[in-house]
Amino acid sequence: MPKLLIGLILVLPALAVILLLFIVPLAASVLGAFEEGSGYGLGNFTKAFELYSSDVVFTVLIVSLSTVLIGLLSIAIGGYLTLGENPRAVAMLRWLYRWPMFIPFIVVGQVLRTFLAKNGLMNNILVGAGIITPLQAASFLDWRGIVIAFVWKQTPFVTLLVAGAMASVDRGTIDAARNLGASRLRILFEILVPQVATTLMVGLVLSFVTMMSVLSVPLMINAQSPTMITADIAFRINAYGDYGVANALGLISLAVTACVAWFYLRHAMKERT
Repeated sequence: MPKLLIGLILVLPALAVILLLFIVPLAASVLGAFEEGSGYGLGNFTKAFELYSSDVVFTVLIVSLSTVLIGLLSIAIGGYLTLGENPRAVAMLRWLYRWPMFIPFIVVGQVLRTFLAKNGLMNNILVGAGIITPLQAASFLDWRGIVIAFVWKQTPFVTLLVAGAMASVDRGTIDAARNLGASRLRILFEILVPQVATTLMVGLVLSFVTMMSVLSVPLMINAQSPTMITADIAFRINAYGDYGVANALGLISLAVTACVAWFYLRHAMKERT
């Protein structure tokens, strides 16, 4: 009994943090999404879909496209770190690819806002190199900028997981495939990727959830419509004080991420059975 009491005392601070910072706000958001004056109903959800249905679709498409690109780049970088034959290139890539992981999203948004603008650094470099003319310079401060920001920020995180999983694969299998004449591309997609698929999916699910919750990037890069759900939530609260619709949009975002999590859990359960 004393051991049980000591154990409860030790975990009590963690349980209190989870309760106060996660469970209570979630319960308040759920109740607030259905609250209508003195009663409860689906009015907030109806209003949210009437006003922001295009933004919901836009958010899902942008985050899904970013997730696919993150997965492809993570496989490519992790594959080269594992199969690359140039030690200097591998060492340089291993040192460089992690840096965006330590930069906050708000800094990413500000940096890319300057870099991707019509008169930004990217277009100035292209004009200076003679690749385009000043009249051909175009702004990427739209959905493309959001995708670039998400991919640049989240790829190092997923790559770190994937590269670590690839490094733990039995080298004998890779060497045997090389001795049989298999190319590096074939080894990557037929040997390495199937063995690290679970790790890759974990990283992509976490990245999907993270990107769904980002506010600074859509506010700084894409100041036009359609925009992401997080910007709509901030607008409803700051402009109208409408917490009901804001909570409804939050639950819609939660439902989208829950679907992705369910897909991953279903896949993981199939692998175990």
